[in-house]
Amino acid sequence: MTPLADRIAHTIRQDVKSMHGYAIQDSRGLIKLDAMENPFVLPPALQRSLGERLGRVAINRYPVQSSVDVVAALSRHVQLPAGCKLILGNGSDELIDILSVACNVPGATMLAPVPGFVMYALSAQLRGLSFVGVPLTSEFELDEAAMLAAIEQHRPALTYIAYPNNPTANLFDDAIIDRIVAAVGAQQGLVVFDEAYQPFSSRSWMQRMAQHPHVLVLRTLSKFGLAGVRLGYLCGAAALIDEIDKVRPPYNISVLNAEATLFALEHADEYERQAQLLCQERSQLQHQLHALPGVTAFPSEANMILVRVPDARACFEGMKKRGVLVKHIAGLHPLLANCLRLTVGTPEENTAMLAALKDSL
Repeated sequence: MTPLADRIAHTIRQDVKSMHGYAIQDSRGLIKLDAMENPFVLPPALQRSLGERLGRVAINRYPVQSSVDVVAALSRHVQLPAGCKLILGNGSDELIDILSVACNVPGATMLAPVPGFVMYALSAQLRGLSFVGVPLTSEFELDEAAMLAAIEQHRPALTYIAYPNNPTANLFDDAIIDRIVAAVGAQQGLVVFDEAYQPFSSRSWMQRMAQHPHVLVLRTLSKFGLAGVRLGYLCGAAALIDEIDKVRPPYNISVLNAEATLFALEHADEYERQAQLLCQERSQLQHQLHALPGVTAFPSEANMILVRVPDARACFEGMKKRGVLVKHIAGLHPLLANCLRLTVGTPEENTAMLAALKDSL
């Protein structure tokens, strides 16, 4: 064993050494449809305006007032209910981690349906919480009986409901969710609605949150069109947010991220136009996918579509050879056998994706 290997063996946690890092695919030279990004860039006039604005930012100062301004602007943008507050994160990933730190009381458990967003389980592992994953049904719906039984048995401090879900892209049944929210509340836990795909969804818990003090709403501006800016926000009852905010790192949002966010919110109509176009493209894609023999396209309320094909690995590699990168997710969970996740792109990108899929089946 080399000296460095010996040092690693003595200083790095065993579970960290045993885990795999978050996989990010090399997309150079490919049509990138693997990460649910907004494919549209700003019009040239807005690009110039943003560049000039960022050039005037005082990058020599810590971000204090800029973060305050973003909180105020986002509160107005989402019509934050009375009695609620929001805090900012460097993407929603940081806020998931902050929640794990704040809620890590002795014996704390985190619960979520699976397959779901991988960062829930990863955050629980790294912060020392137990993670309980409750499998969805074969149609990717919530298994109400299993969820309620798990809540009663484990009394989770945090229960995540991705709304819509990632990677399945569907919204769960609201009647079942209501009973889950009530059950978690009766056990003194918190429910976090992860609304990362809210720009493309027909329903939200933002306004309902005010009637349920134990409910938090987590969002990101990544799907809004700012994936490169890394800005997430967590909303909830003011007293609860104040407690969670105590573990947020100071100055966690850069002045450049903050200024870009303020600019985007001032031009929210442009991003809304883009979201509407992506929803239209999603509908057309689903119609075309349903016509392909051997392909099952599942319902979507996000900017992605989950499909099952006869051989997901062969399709993924075939599409990549044809210049289109999607996400092969069959290995994430047994329910996702032979599944690919397709990001909705521009009309031209979607045409290329469909052609590559047809040729790769």
